[in-house]
Amino acid sequence: MAKVAILMGSASDEECVAPCMKVLANLGIDYEVTVTSAHRTPKRTADFVAAQEASGCQVFICAAGMAAHLAGAVASQTLIPVIGIPVASKNLGGLDALLSTVQMPAGFPVATVAIDGAKNAAWLAAQILALHDQELKEKIAKERLKMQESVEAAAESINSKYAKS
Repeated sequence: MAKVAILMGSASDEECVAPCMKVLANLGIDYEVTVTSAHRTPKRTADFVAAQEASGCQVFICAAGMAAHLAGAVASQTLIPVIGIPVASKNLGGLDALLSTVQMPAGFPVATVAIDGAKNAAWLAAQILALHDQELKEKIAKERLKMQESVEAAAESINSKYAKS
């Protein structure tokens, strides 16, 4: 059973979404990924959401660029949390996707991460799952400790490099 379902609006979004899948895999979170479009394949999108929900999916992550309505389309089909990843485009740098993802009507929220923020989409999904999974919560805490230690090591290196005698 995949706990997280990842939907990409286009195969070209794969490079942006890959860091999300890496974080989920490193945390041991099962996921399923597909390409489906809110506009070009709306029935496929709705069918995929229904099948994932029926199989026990607990979080949806949707990545789309430009007219990024995929996360909103998914949110309209489920009561399960939806996280949107706005994907950068060459025309507007992803601002169009950000606004399309974040501007949702009341009652149909999409938790939206930064443009190309796939890693944080995975971390947010993990935190949602950790609400009812103590082992996962401990894994997240350990990873955060590693991040803290990395910053402290970098600070020590810079401090010693520029310390006044």
